[in-house]
Amino acid sequence: MKVLGLCSYPIESAATRYRLTQFTSPLAAQGIDLTVSPFLDSRQFSLLYRNKSLTGKIVELWKPLMRRFAEVLKGRKFDLILIQREAMFFGPAFFEGLFRLVGKYPLILDLDDATYIRYVSPTYGKIGSFFKFFGKTDALIKKSAVVTCGNRFIADYVEKKGTKAVVIPTVVDTDRFRPAEERIESAPVIGWIGTHSTFPFLKSIFPVLEKLAEKHDFVLKIVGAGVDKVELNGVKVQNLPWKLDRELSDFQSFDIGLYPMTTISSANEEWLAGKSGFKAIQYMAVGIPFVMTPVGVCAEIGRPGETHFNALTDEDWYNALVKLLSAESLRQRMGEQSRACSLEHYTVGAQAEILARTLHCVGGKI
Repeated sequence: MKVLGLCSYPIESAATRYRLTQFTSPLAAQGIDLTVSPFLDSRQFSLLYRNKSLTGKIVELWKPLMRRFAEVLKGRKFDLILIQREAMFFGPAFFEGLFRLVGKYPLILDLDDATYIRYVSPTYGKIGSFFKFFGKTDALIKKSAVVTCGNRFIADYVEKKGTKAVVIPTVVDTDRFRPAEERIESAPVIGWIGTHSTFPFLKSIFPVLEKLAEKHDFVLKIVGAGVDKVELNGVKVQNLPWKLDRELSDFQSFDIGLYPMTTISSANEEWLAGKSGFKAIQYMAVGIPFVMTPVGVCAEIGRPGETHFNALTDEDWYNALVKLLSAESLRQRMGEQSRACSLEHYTVGAQAEILARTLHCVGGKI
């Protein structure tokens, strides 16, 4: 079976890496040839959030647009189409419809986030929201034979629209994502990895971290915030840009992971409930304890008090971090429990089996 996997962004995007490309080998072992085709290439993706004029960015889009049109002409060689969120990150479902028209094959939609919820872009504001065509996700759900969903909250939404849903959490390769063999830092490292759009979540607990630094020695390592400088009173901060070739080692360098979430202008409660808890799954894979806001599926990941601590208030955050900073043996024990939970529930092999069955079923092979 030949499957065309369409997505907006290249491998630098976590959704592309972990919802599509990491499944190519395990799916091939089950007779499924998955071809992943991002709308933007790596260079174009890097330009998207740089300080470049909007006109310049629009001009850059002509190349991927022409490439998509060329792909449509070759579409008949595939048996079905798998779309990770959307075939193009702006505009209506034009290419999705064009591929189906030319190829006449079934469509499977993959949603790792609640992309059907409207929001104001933190980078491009209302003009970005205008070009997003938020109704596109609902239209694609209705046209899909199946929607693979990052969690049960998204699946519930899909099924209310009358389309079959299959839950496939976002996972990492636990053969690669594993605990570090040795520690480098002398002081405990409290870490967070994210993007410019999720950095406000981390900022919401800055007062807690400043209070924590008054009595406890630690390093705060921030990766991917998208800002040049981060300063907190009394806190030793490492502020690094995100890089693909350093992603694993950054996770492994942490002693304690942070996963705060709170409502902001671009993330209401419904949007937060649609998050797949991926950061928690990454923390567990590398065997570190973490503190997390138990929102949506995050309230169902791991075992609170064993793999991690949940925190809703500033007091919760402070007390949980004090416990972890005060006892290395507790961090080690909870880290081991995190790793065991990852191997039990969140492996690529197990999720690839579910995806393969879904693709075969839709493709009429079983």
